[in-house]
Amino acid sequence: MIQRHTCENGLRIVTEKIPSVRSVALGIWVGTGSKYEQEKNNGISHFLEHMFFKGTSTRSAKEIAETFDEIGGNVNAFTSKEYTCYYARVLDQHAPIALDVLSDMYFHSVFDAEELEKEKNVVIEEISMYEDTPDDLVHDLIARATYSKHPLGYSILGTEDVLRSLKRDDLLSYIDAHYLPSNTVVTVAGNFDDNLIEEIKKRFSGFSRQGKLAPLSEPEFAANVIAHNKATEQAHLCLSLPGFKVGHPDVYSLILLNNVLGGSMSSRLFQEIREERGLAYSVYSYHSSYKEAGTFTVYTGTAPEHVGQVFDIVTNVLRDVADRGISDKELNKGKEQLKGSLMLSLESTNSRMSRLGKNELLLERHLNLDEIIAKIDRVSHESVLAVAQELFRSKLAMAMVSPLEGYPANVKNDILL
Repeated sequence: MIQRHTCENGLRIVTEKIPSVRSVALGIWVGTGSKYEQEKNNGISHFLEHMFFKGTSTRSAKEIAETFDEIGGNVNAFTSKEYTCYYARVLDQHAPIALDVLSDMYFHSVFDAEELEKEKNVVIEEISMYEDTPDDLVHDLIARATYSKHPLGYSILGTEDVLRSLKRDDLLSYIDAHYLPSNTVVTVAGNFDDNLIEEIKKRFSGFSRQGKLAPLSEPEFAANVIAHNKATEQAHLCLSLPGFKVGHPDVYSLILLNNVLGGSMSSRLFQEIREERGLAYSVYSYHSSYKEAGTFTVYTGTAPEHVGQVFDIVTNVLRDVADRGISDKELNKGKEQLKGSLMLSLESTNSRMSRLGKNELLLERHLNLDEIIAKIDRVSHESVLAVAQELFRSKLAMAMVSPLEGYPANVKNDILL
C-alpha cells in the first residue's frame, strides 16, 4: 500500500511497503532540472548532482563510496529536465545507513572549491563523450528543434563555457532557490518498518528553507529543422511531433499508439525499416511528457544514402495510422505488452521507488495497479485513431547528426500537413 505524509515544513514522504523482498530503495527527489535553468547557468542542476557526492562536513567522497561498498549496496543520482534524484538501494537491515549518508549529503555537502574545479573537468569530459556519441547527441538537438529557446529545449549537461564560469556561490544560490522543503520528496519502497519513516521525519523536520518556484510558460511546438554535420558512419535522424503533457486524459491511448508504432520489436517501424528492408539496426519511437508539454519522437540510425528512403517510410507509417487507425491484433497486443511491462517493473524496489517520486512531483497523486490497468483496458480503436489524427497532422521538428550537408530533397517538415 502506498502511504503519503506531508511534514509541517511542506516536505513529502511517500512509501510503499513490500514485505516479500529483502531490499529497500530510498530516494531524495528535488523538483528541479534543466527546465528551471537559464542560458547563463544551463547545466547547473546536473553539476550540482555531481557535487553532492564530493564530500560532506564529516565524510569525504571516498568515504561515501566506501560506506555503500561495505554494506553491499549502491548509491547514485540522475538529473532530468524536471527533477533531480539522489538514491540508494541496500539490504533491508542497512536502510538506516543509506538514509544517514543520503541525508548527510543533502544537508551537509561542503562544495569544496578544489573539488569543484576537479569535477568541472569530469563533467566536461562527460559532455565530450556525449558529443562523440551521435545517437545521444541527436536527442539533445531534437529537443532544441522542438522547443526552440524555451528551457525544455536546453541540454541537461549544459556547455563547457557555462560550466567553466560557475562559482561556489552560484551553486549555493541555486540550492537556496530550488532545494526547498516544498519542492522535495523522500520516497521509500521495499521491506522497512515504521522506525525508518520516523527517522526520515526527524532528519528532515529542521529543513526550513523558504521560497517558491516561478511558474514556467507553456512552450509552443517550434517545428525547427537542425542538421549537424559530423564525420559519422551513420546518419542519426529524429523526427518529433506534439504530444501530451503529464496527466492528459488521452495519454494512455498515446502510450499504446507509441507501442504499436515503435515501442517494441514487433512494432510497425521496427518491422518495416529493420526486418523487412534492413535499412537500420536501431529504430524506435517514444513519448515524453512534461508538466507543460509533451512530444512524440521517432529515432533511426541509417546509412547516409538511405535517409530519404527511411524518412518516407516513417512518414508513410504515421500517415497510415492517422488515416486508418490500428488493427484488433495491434490493440490487444499493445494492451498486453503495456500490462506486462508494468507488472515486471513492479518486481523492482528501485522501479517502485522511482514511480513514487515521479508521480508525486509531476502528478501529486498515485494510481494503484488496478486503476492503471483499467485505464489501459479503456483504450479503444476510436481513442487511438483520434490521438493519431490530432497529433500526426502537424509540421515535424527534425534533427540529424550525419556526414551529409543538409537533408535530402524529399525530407520536408511539412510532409504530414
